[in-house]
Amino acid sequence: MPRIPSAMSKDMDKVRWLLVGAGDIARKRVAPAMHDAKDAEIVGVCSRRHECVQALANEFDASESYTDFDEALEATQADAVYLATPVYYHVDHAIKTLQSGKHVLIEKPLGLNARECEPLLNAATQSGCKAACAYYRRFFPRFEMAKQMIEAGEFGRVVSVRMAYHAWFDPSPDDPKYWRVQKAKAGGGALYDMGSHMFDFLIALFGLPQCVYARCENLVHNWDVEDSASVVMILQNGAQVVFSCGWNSQTWRHEMEIIGTKARLTWSPFDSGAVLKTVGRETESLDLPNAQNVHGPLIEDFVQAVLTNRAPRVPLEAAAQTNLLLDAIYQSSNEKREISLPS
Repeated sequence: MPRIPSAMSKDMDKVRWLLVGAGDIARKRVAPAMHDAKDAEIVGVCSRRHECVQALANEFDASESYTDFDEALEATQADAVYLATPVYYHVDHAIKTLQSGKHVLIEKPLGLNARECEPLLNAATQSGCKAACAYYRRFFPRFEMAKQMIEAGEFGRVVSVRMAYHAWFDPSPDDPKYWRVQKAKAGGGALYDMGSHMFDFLIALFGLPQCVYARCENLVHNWDVEDSASVVMILQNGAQVVFSCGWNSQTWRHEMEIIGTKARLTWSPFDSGAVLKTVGRETESLDLPNAQNVHGPLIEDFVQAVLTNRAPRVPLEAAAQTNLLLDAIYQSSNEKREISLPS
């Protein structure tokens, strides 16, 4: 029997975290965000690499350290677990976390495919615990601006969205990040690792597209996941979306543009720099900086969701829609045809 979630305790005044995973994201973003968050603390760290666990636990004053996940769940005093682990662990570890009566925040993407995510959604509903996915770009001020413009009708009718995300990634087989180019462990390549953030951003603004046509290729690397992809999507209102994504160039590109009949919003680069708002022929440059640690608002939101018993901003149901879209994209590429998505 799962124990009663600690968040149900009336005297709970902070969230105690167990951080599972000690890679780059955990060290550079997640652990500092937990450490700095109001009403939160890191009590434990878990990773199969003992030296990484000890270093991270010492740096952030965590009293618990583990190299076995099941042992960590059983022994920890944590109320919530952050899973900063490879994708193929996400669903199994998240379900176990929820069944133990702990809240869970999961790195993106949610799972290897949409079907794998279904039992996790069921487990979250049955547990009564808070569960969310780390699509932190929903907390960007530029996201809020775009959402407000859409809701206020400032774009007129949105007719086109253009997105691009390109970088160079070529890990050696002994690199700890090599799992990202193995389909059985990562689910996919550049689209899963980088594109999932862009798809979540798109879905949060416009809903799930009605159909997709895609080509996923290996133009540079000899992997079983794609290093190059082009995706055409049609939104529910008929607007066209074009997305180019790849791990195929030592140059870098990360941008998005929303075009309406009255206005246009341009992010280039997407995460930083000025946002260009164009109305008619007049363009205004806006400074909308993100938090210094982009995981900070994500952690703060989840902590307050636990303490106040409200839904987190990126619940699992929302994150699972990105997996639905990714499934449709790969199906389209494999079958070389347009694929419709559920309305």
